[in-house]
Amino acid sequence: MQIDIYDNFERRCPRLGNPVKFAYCRTCGDKNTFCQKTADCWWEYFDIISYLKNTLPEDEFKALAAAKPKPKITSLMELIAQAKENNG
Repeated sequence: MQIDIYDNFERRCPRLGNPVKFAYCRTCGDKNTFCQKTADCWWEYFDIISYLKNTLPEDEFKALAAAKPKPKITSLMELIAQAKENNG
């Protein structure tokens, strides 16, 4: 399966509060991997579980499925730090 097939799909991100494309969700997690909430957010748009199983190695899929989301304040602080880093 082509990994970027759904990249232009867009929805409101519950973490950020604004629209994001699926491409962002594929790369905004730790070490440029999937966001931990990917399955929760995208299940109404396409078969996200099959997509993840077909595009991720088994160990990465299991880790993503078992991941617990970080507290909101921690996520926000990390996003702020990442934005500062990206903007120099």
